[in-house]
Amino acid sequence: MEAALTHRSASGAHNERLEFLGDAVLNCLVADLLYRLYPDADEGELSRLRASLVSGDALAQVAAVTGLGEELRLGAGELRSGGFRRRSILADALEALIGAVFLDGGMEAARGVVARLLAQRLTELGDIADLKDPKTRLQEYLQARGLPLPAYAVEQVLGDAHLQTFEVRCDAAALNLSARGSGLSRRRAEQQAAEEILRMIDRDEKADRGS
Repeated sequence: MEAALTHRSASGAHNERLEFLGDAVLNCLVADLLYRLYPDADEGELSRLRASLVSGDALAQVAAVTGLGEELRLGAGELRSGGFRRRSILADALEALIGAVFLDGGMEAARGVVARLLAQRLTELGDIADLKDPKTRLQEYLQARGLPLPAYAVEQVLGDAHLQTFEVRCDAAALNLSARGSGLSRRRAEQQAAEEILRMIDRDEKADRGS
């Protein structure tokens, strides 16, 4: 278990191999769980549900809530830079912990741990249709009306290479709408911009219904 909580920046056996194993175990168990909970969902819907539960951000949030970061063994550099709060480190450690539980107690032991860790997030899952990401929802909205797809453009990239922030513009020319988004990756920035376009569409449609 000590290895599961040891980052590669620290001395001794670290958790990268356990992370690899835990990732596979976690995906298998979550897939099985969702398959049973949503008997009418198709493959795409189940995939979106699983992605919402096992994404790096989701796992990091679970790890933070459980206080996992405070138990990690990190090298001096990571400690100084606040590595115990870093999303990727937290998510990887949680997967490594699941891998260690699997090795120690088998699949059923891992199943119990995963069910407890994800219990709250399972109760918070929204409607399956709402789990489509903003870019997909915007694309489907435009396609359903025979309109051209939106265009995305990176306006600028800020920060050092290891911690960049992307600023992106989304243009839905057919609707005369444009919005900007920012994020630590181009994809996140595009999703944020698309989400803003969807808000504009919703606002305009509500205004039309009220007029």
